Amino acid sequence: MIRDNYLDISRITTDPNVLKIFKIVSRHGGVVRFVGGAVRDALVGCSASNLDLSTDLSPDELAEACEDAGVRTVPVGLKIDTLGVLINGTLLEISSLKKQVKTGSGHIEVEFTDDWQADAAQRDLTINAVYADEKGNVFDYYNGIEDLEKGIVRFIGDPNRQIREDYVRILRFFRFYSLFGKAPIDRKSLKACRDNLNGLKNLPIERVRDEFLKILITPKAADVLKIMFENNILSNWLADSPYLEQLEALAELQQQYGFAADPIRRIFILYHPDKTLADNIANRLKLTKRQKERLVRLAVESPGIGDVSEDCCRRQTIYRFGKEFCLDCLLIRACRGKSGENIKTQIDLISNATVPVFPISGRDIVRCGICNNAQIGAIRERLEKTWLESEFKISREELLSKITL
Repeated sequence: MIRDNYLDISRITTDPNVLKIFKIVSRHGGVVRFVGGAVRDALVGCSASNLDLSTDLSPDELAEACEDAGVRTVPVGLKIDTLGVLINGTLLEISSLKKQVKTGSGHIEVEFTDDWQADAAQRDLTINAVYADEKGNVFDYYNGIEDLEKGIVRFIGDPNRQIREDYVRILRFFRFYSLFGKAPIDRKSLKACRDNLNGLKNLPIERVRDEFLKILITPKAADVLKIMFENNILSNWLADSPYLEQLEALAELQQQYGFAADPIRRIFILYHPDKTLADNIANRLKLTKRQKERLVRLAVESPGIGDVSEDCCRRQTIYRFGKEFCLDCLLIRACRGKSGENIKTQIDLISNATVPVFPISGRDIVRCGICNNAQIGAIRERLEKTWLESEFKISREELLSKITL
């Protein structure tokens, strides 16, 4: 359960402001430890993403300890169990240990405790219930380290109870399986996810969307989505996808060529939607305005884009839609096996391209005596079309000569 000097704490943080809190809490008779993702990621050699800390002091006791040390504290949203501690510009969120207790009426309530194992029992997965102190001692109450080493992702205790406490844990289970799973999926956990599917309907769609997008950008998204589709996990919002192989190919390409995993590109590959379906998906998932615009643009414009490995097509696509869209088109073609072999060369050509600038402005047209806005717009559009058809070769002077034609 306790592994002395097991973890190099620099994998979690080297920030002296973070480490200062350990002394502050200790002087007040308490203990504070890193927990969850920071410890889990450090154990597998990844950079810690979020720094979550827990303490056996209550929020009031923690506030008192910080006040004695001259350190400012702030409330954290609506979380009554978490206190924000501000040390030299570094904001730490520190949660007090909790446990469940049954009241006389049979209801379950949560109260503060100094029992670390009881707090660990409130966490969802064994791999997320591992704690570490500032010396690298690791406290593992539910065999999370062993599960992490074997690639087993499972709930702590009764999966049904865990899920009913927060139905988003269904989606978190699949996300973490995609990230850390090596063994076959835990059948007991999968059955509980399937048996409690109706609870997902009651979640705010924003929580579902955020978890789904996180699943999409994991390296093994295609394999995990296949399991999710087979078990109807996403059926309230999305249909099954016939393009999981292309999604897998996209993930491999992005990893091979150093692209950040992009959820909108992956949604497009997953469904190859037309405008109507793109709108529908965006509305069902409540994508942000920018995300929706990008998905719809891919749906409307990418089918008509030619081979962006050809110089003219590449330059025109960059001019009309930008480099990101051009890269999207390249990767979409590559997933379909239509991009040729020199993908790296094509990526470099797109990334390093100079975006062409149309050499005629509205003022140039006005100087020729044309002041009607509709006429100015029509002339500019005609000249731009001529310029594009010339593959950007026609000169400014030649275009000016065509204004009044």
